[in-house]
Amino acid sequence: MREIELDDVRADLSRIIDEATQGRSTVITRHGKREAVVLGYDEWQQLSRVPSFGRLLMSAPVEAGDLPRRRAQ
Repeated sequence: MREIELDDVRADLSRIIDEATQGRSTVITRHGKREAVVLGYDEWQQLSRVPSFGRLLMSAPVEAGDLPRRRAQ
């Protein structure tokens, strides 16, 4: 993943978008600090469907008796 300064994005946006649609993402920096990522829409859709670890745990078919008891410390 390449990085580009925000000031340079304005002049190169069309190429950055073309690269993103081909699977090459770009990190946009401002004053050297990473601020945003440009990625293709298909890649974004795939990433947005991934459930969080907490949601995976909450959806597990586990009942209270299935888990071991915690030991007092």
